[in-house]
Amino acid sequence: MKQTSGNPYYETFHQINELGVQLAYHTTPGGYHPLHWHEEIELLYQLNGEADVQIEGQKYHIANKHLVVIDSRQVHSTYTHRDTSMFLCVHISRKYMEKYLPDINLYQIRCLPDDIEDEKFPEYLILCKQMEQLTRLYIENAPAFQMEAEGIIMQALALLIRHFSTRSATGNIHAGDRQTLTRIREVITYVDENFRNPISLQDIADHMGLGKEYFCRFLKKNMEMSFLQYVNEVRVSHIYQDLIRTDTPISELAEENGFTNQKLFNRTFKKIYGCTPSAVRRTN
Repeated sequence: MKQTSGNPYYETFHQINELGVQLAYHTTPGGYHPLHWHEEIELLYQLNGEADVQIEGQKYHIANKHLVVIDSRQVHSTYTHRDTSMFLCVHISRKYMEKYLPDINLYQIRCLPDDIEDEKFPEYLILCKQMEQLTRLYIENAPAFQMEAEGIIMQALALLIRHFSTRSATGNIHAGDRQTLTRIREVITYVDENFRNPISLQDIADHMGLGKEYFCRFLKKNMEMSFLQYVNEVRVSHIYQDLIRTDTPISELAEENGFTNQKLFNRTFKKIYGCTPSAVRRTN
């Protein structure tokens, strides 16, 4: 894995339906995909090749045809090992699920291939088979696809809550210190909103209400990078997508996304993606 940290940002899903579910099949370029977080529970099922996922600083491996569940508000990123990655992605709104389970926010879901206990493995296989069934329904364009797919997703969520969750009297608490996670999310959002402009260490420290030295130590400890490195990786991840989707000259993309130093841009890009920007453009 070339890189495990980068551009986290907050995602809002506008296509969550009246049941509280969004189902999508994605084919995306391989490589590093930025850190982000969202309120919805995410079921991510790898359809080809292998991937690595980082969830709140911990790295996990996803083998082909395996499922990983990312709970609400967890900061996460992925790195896929093939040139083209295909996966099934389901997002489930906790708010919508309250009509079925009023105290759903008290449940923390943990379902990761690397740490499935032996006694829970049969249930995990059932979940993977449900994801396979969703894939077949999509490929076959089955009649009443949406109805049947949503039924399967609801069954999967019930199975996750029954076998892969813990209940807390104080709400949905994730690993790590709550204040630390809140600050990380605040950094995530601020940088994603401002990365195209000059951002100084003083700017972000003032925004966070912290001293520069304390903020630098905080970032090193919790995100394992300097602020400048983080901002540049945010910029590079956006440039990568622009290289694929547009014909804009590389130098213009670098400038539009906040880079003023071409050598620094090239060095950062190659560190994350293992190739030059020109190589990405030639293969797309």
